[in-house]
Amino acid sequence: MDPSGTGAPASPPVTVVVATRDRPQLVVRAVESVLAQRYDGEVECVVVFDQSEPHPLDVPSAAAPGRRLVVTRNDARTPGLAGARNTGILAATGEVVGFLDDDDEWLPGKLQAQLALWQEHPDAVAVATGIVIRNDDGDHPRPAPARATFADFLRSRIIAVNPCTVLVRREDLLGRVGLVDEGIPGSYGEDYEWLLRATRHGDVVSLPEPYARINWNRPSFFVGRWEGIVAGLTYLLGVVPEFDQDPRGRARIEGQLAFASAALGRRREALGYARRALRHRPLDPRALASVPVGLGLVRPDRLVAAVQRTGRGL
Repeated sequence: MDPSGTGAPASPPVTVVVATRDRPQLVVRAVESVLAQRYDGEVECVVVFDQSEPHPLDVPSAAAPGRRLVVTRNDARTPGLAGARNTGILAATGEVVGFLDDDDEWLPGKLQAQLALWQEHPDAVAVATGIVIRNDDGDHPRPAPARATFADFLRSRIIAVNPCTVLVRREDLLGRVGLVDEGIPGSYGEDYEWLLRATRHGDVVSLPEPYARINWNRPSFFVGRWEGIVAGLTYLLGVVPEFDQDPRGRARIEGQLAFASAALGRRREALGYARRALRHRPLDPRALASVPVGLGLVRPDRLVAAVQRTGRGL
């Protein structure tokens, strides 16, 4: 594969950034799933400890030939996921960069299959795969679309295109696309904003098959932090003016704002967002769900949990 289009070797060196915080057992599992990949090229895993002290990582595959484990801290960048990922990107030595959350896992064959696909589509700005979401009710496969454009991401977040599956050229992260936006409040939606920015330069091509396991049977740092969600979504609307051109996409964000505002007890704000969402998209489910939450008829965390049991997000 030649992701740079410059005659690079078929198996370019890959760096995978794993940001972690207070999950010592889980991060070892995540790193092992990266370094144990059967892949002819070099694989480097940069583990970035964010707002927590680094600790030793006992990862058996780190001792294998062509494998390298780097442990660092997020000291110079903004605290949070965005700054931690950027710390890892700037420390990366691979031509290709990937990401993995500390509570998730890559499945066998991911790297080899993705890079082979990229060789077939060198115009793609990034390459991803499908995912399988695991929660207390079992596994829920989410096949990724073969190709996703900027317009597709405006219309839908496309949950199957998870940042934990994305591979991108390091030169693009340091150049035309840029790093993760550290200005996003609480890093909420930083992956989505980056995908929108990236697909202004090209499409994301994907293998539909799941090559990563996303574990939802663990608590998320974002669940229940409604203030940060409102701030992050408001920021997103401000930096992506193209949402004005896609009523369905804007309704989705406004519906989420309505729900989060209702969860905060801000009924007037929630009603305003819900009205705008329903005007852009009648029967938007998030806007409709904000009504019983705002009236105190149902707890927001219970509704989110009920939706997530199906392997979907609200």
